[in-house]
Amino acid sequence: MDDDAITIRLTHDQAFVLSDWLYQVMFRSDDLEGIIRDRAVWSPIHTISGTLDGTLTEVFMPDYNQRLEAAQERLRVSMFGEADESAASSEDTDTAPQAHQMERGTTVNDGECGQGQ
Repeated sequence: MDDDAITIRLTHDQAFVLSDWLYQVMFRSDDLEGIIRDRAVWSPIHTISGTLDGTLTEVFMPDYNQRLEAAQERLRVSMFGEADESAASSEDTDTAPQAHQMERGTTVNDGECGQGQ
């Protein structure tokens, strides 16, 4: 039974927003243990995160913040029918994607992508 794969379908926006959130929880806040106390759950969380990271091209793009904000807004509108101004994060959104890209080796310096260059 353990070898049976499960497929989860997400829209591109859902995958992008989830990927960023997982990164924030797993690598930026170091609070994975505070949120998910059962370490057995960490295995699927890491698998999902790795799959998303390997699929999404946005993590390589210099306009990561703008794309993330647009995806978040589209999801809010689709869920709640209108823009949700109160949902703005109190975190520093300018540093999160750069740290996300740095962790993945994809920061953009002088117009060049850090990956493979």
